[in-house]
Amino acid sequence: MSTSIGIVNYGMGNLRSVEKALEHVGVTAKISSEAEEVRAADGVILPGVGAFPRAMERIRDLRLDELIGERREAGVPILGICLGLQLLFDSTTELGGAEGLGLLEGPVDGLDAPGLKVPHIGWSPVRWERDSQLTEGIPSETPFYFVHSFAPRPSAEELLGSAEYGARFACAAERDNIFGVQFHPEKSSSAGLRLLSNFAGVCAAAPSAAG
Repeated sequence: MSTSIGIVNYGMGNLRSVEKALEHVGVTAKISSEAEEVRAADGVILPGVGAFPRAMERIRDLRLDELIGERREAGVPILGICLGLQLLFDSTTELGGAEGLGLLEGPVDGLDAPGLKVPHIGWSPVRWERDSQLTEGIPSETPFYFVHSFAPRPSAEELLGSAEYGARFACAAERDNIFGVQFHPEKSSSAGLRLLSNFAGVCAAAPSAAG
């Protein structure tokens, strides 16, 4: 029986490309905003493209913040991608500021990249700051594809990966069953597919997957 992953649909994100990448690595993926469908999955992906405050507004309107919190408490692995990573944090300074989901500690701020074009668009090597099941088999300094103007500032305990654009910034974080990456694994060739496959393996091994 294949691992199933629910892709949370709140109307902002490149959902189909994430779904196709998961299917490519043998995962059953379902795009949904329905609580029962997300609850039935072994893991959850929170994607996202756009502005943090608008995304949180939509997530709260659909009561997906409660659903994501419930899945976290149940021990279900959750992966935030791009804006989805940022939404896992406490808050942002974007567009006057907004509160996030608070599943990872710290704020989200604009990139510190004087003299460089923002958004940061393109491939950048990612340095792993510690070992993780999510990054198994992916060498440190492997390039991944980015499109973003903001980045989180996680605690040292939760920092998983960093990259450089002007200054070094956090681009991956992990805490218990919560994972997040600023880059787009679904657009990052074989390394991105390996990361998604690793996440599926985490989901398959989670206690909740057997329930």
